Amino acid sequence: MAAPDVSLGNWFLQRAKRTGHRRALTFEGKSWTYAELQARFDKLAGALKAAGVCRGDRVAFIGLNQPAFFETMFAAARLGAIFVPLNFRLTGPELDYIINDAGVHTIVADSPHRGVIDSIRTKLPCHHYIAADIDAEGWPSLTAFAAKAEPYTGTDPVGPEEIAVIMYTSGTTGRPKGAMLTHGNLWWNNSMGLLTIDTQENDVTLVCAPLFHIGGLNVTTLAALQKGAEVVLHRGFDPTRWIEDVVKHKVTTAFAVPAMLLVISQHPAFAASDLSSLRMILCGGAPVPEPLLHLYAKRGVPVNQGYGLTETAPMATFLTSDWGASKVGSAGQPGFFVDVELVDANGRFIREPMARGEVVIRGPNVMKGYWNKPEATAAAIDEAGWFHSGDVGYYDADRFLYICDRVKDMVITGGENVYPAEVEAVLYAHPAIAEVAVLGQPDEKWGEAVVAVAVLKPGQKLTLEELRAWGTDRLARYKLPSRLEIIETMPRNPAGKVLKFELRKRFAGK
Repeated sequence: MAAPDVSLGNWFLQRAKRTGHRRALTFEGKSWTYAELQARFDKLAGALKAAGVCRGDRVAFIGLNQPAFFETMFAAARLGAIFVPLNFRLTGPELDYIINDAGVHTIVADSPHRGVIDSIRTKLPCHHYIAADIDAEGWPSLTAFAAKAEPYTGTDPVGPEEIAVIMYTSGTTGRPKGAMLTHGNLWWNNSMGLLTIDTQENDVTLVCAPLFHIGGLNVTTLAALQKGAEVVLHRGFDPTRWIEDVVKHKVTTAFAVPAMLLVISQHPAFAASDLSSLRMILCGGAPVPEPLLHLYAKRGVPVNQGYGLTETAPMATFLTSDWGASKVGSAGQPGFFVDVELVDANGRFIREPMARGEVVIRGPNVMKGYWNKPEATAAAIDEAGWFHSGDVGYYDADRFLYICDRVKDMVITGGENVYPAEVEAVLYAHPAIAEVAVLGQPDEKWGEAVVAVAVLKPGQKLTLEELRAWGTDRLARYKLPSRLEIIETMPRNPAGKVLKFELRKRFAGK
């Protein structure tokens, strides 16, 4: 018996056939049913096919959250093409690398982000440039692009091992790495979500985290659509609109990073608004401060933490509502069908309670590997199939996971991953800098802030403002240092490696 077609394009098609009348997506005052969205997906898929997009070709999207994101993703999936969501916060040089690394065939961009693509267009391999919204010079709109095409009606199955999405995540080498998530990875992640979070067909999930991020795309969003629920989509995060739409649409679930929860809780309308429809806020990206969890609990809104990564599509563990009060601060228990263990520096499993080790994950949600990077793939996924997260955690006596540190030097600010090597590579080029190290500093609002510790060249001076100005055109804004410390010499070990733990002891707690 052939394996069932669990691809993105097929399961949405099957959902539309069964509950086509149900409301699937609401965006800025307009709603679409499942049947209406499917018609748009098929129309665009037909146009992409006519434009030469074939199975395995890469189709990219850059822009704020909007229906065109879903149109592009599901249309590509119908053809067996690979979707590449791009981080709209990145600069031209950063996007230049990613688009070329992925070998993007066709790119869709909205109005605010066409300019950055035009600035690097002569360097890109793309065959077609399509506007997500309105026509512009050299950019036909999605509507115009699809107007003359016949809807796609193909029935060729797409295998679960085929790549559905390449999501780029910054690597410790300073270059982004494309995590290859297969259709099977996404299907199993959503299945775990349906079982663990108990997603219901009458749910209304509010999505305001960026869809290019695995948290925005695949914590509640795709699982809700797979179940036949409604997604209320915001272009971006706005605490006023968030509270208003929870009340207006009687939202039942939402995903947020801790920084969003903090801003919402500080809004004047938070205390008085009727948030009783919310049965769960799912939170990830960084540990949630316990006082914030208690604050939401007093409002009768459960906040349940989960743990996962882009490479695990993302669910690894989740803290269900049953344990929300008694296991405050925990990332929960492993999801269905996934194993989560701890290993020591020699790769041996750690099973005793409270003992710390690196978190390793194995299951059908673990990525296929990194695009064009077999060595990085081999370093991340061992021969037994365990993905090594680089995060440090421990299990308590009841086998609930707590994340407490990171093996790697990654900084998480506002739910976004910042890898010091990437930032250091840019800052090193500043004419005043002789050496620089980047690390994280605890921050009440963002979880962590980016700190640059620099040794200057003789006779040079440097301010934080000058350093940020230098990096503005080279790095996304969230990667720019928010603090600069000047020192005389870098602490190093006998092999010459910078001792970042000494820098953290000296500066990160200030």
